[in-house]
Amino acid sequence: MNDKIITNHGDDEMTSGLPNAMLTKFMEARTVMIFGGVDQKLAERVSIQLLYLDQISHDPIKLMINSPGGHVESGDTIHDLINYIESPVAVVGTGWVASIATHIFLGVDKKHRFCMPNTRFLIHQPSGGAGGKASDIAIQAEEIVKMRTRIAEKIAKATGQKLDRVLKDIDRDYWMSTEEAKEYGILGTVINSASEVKI
Repeated sequence: MNDKIITNHGDDEMTSGLPNAMLTKFMEARTVMIFGGVDQKLAERVSIQLLYLDQISHDPIKLMINSPGGHVESGDTIHDLINYIESPVAVVGTGWVASIATHIFLGVDKKHRFCMPNTRFLIHQPSGGAGGKASDIAIQAEEIVKMRTRIAEKIAKATGQKLDRVLKDIDRDYWMSTEEAKEYGILGTVINSASEVKI
């Protein structure tokens, strides 16, 4: 392959805390990483990498996730792009996969959802810091309710749980161990080595 691997679109020496040379190696291995909070900058980087890898070939892509969650719409972008591209994607959770990061994790079929033994999972409803005029606060509150229902429907569909249960579970922080996440339907397989990731 003669294509030059793209790790970012600027002149920064670092991307996501890693030297570009190291990220280039990850890209050559078709591995994309989501570490830390999910925001617009991370969503842009991950989107560029997924789209670029998919353009090079339709070989499998491995997506590593260790994240406390973050911005819902940024997570939506990554979740939707996983399904948009033609390359099959496997996700591997490590450390913690929380909030909107769980939404990203659920973007692939259950058989392609993996995690390390000590990973924790969290599902909960979205939150927001509404401010401004009373009418604006009411609109924001209505949007949060819509978002809560949409995320609950996605979780229910991806896990096989009934929507009523998911809505109840996400009312407060709902933490799960690997065993609990597997029973819930979030997780496919707990792994100890890279060779166990089958796509």
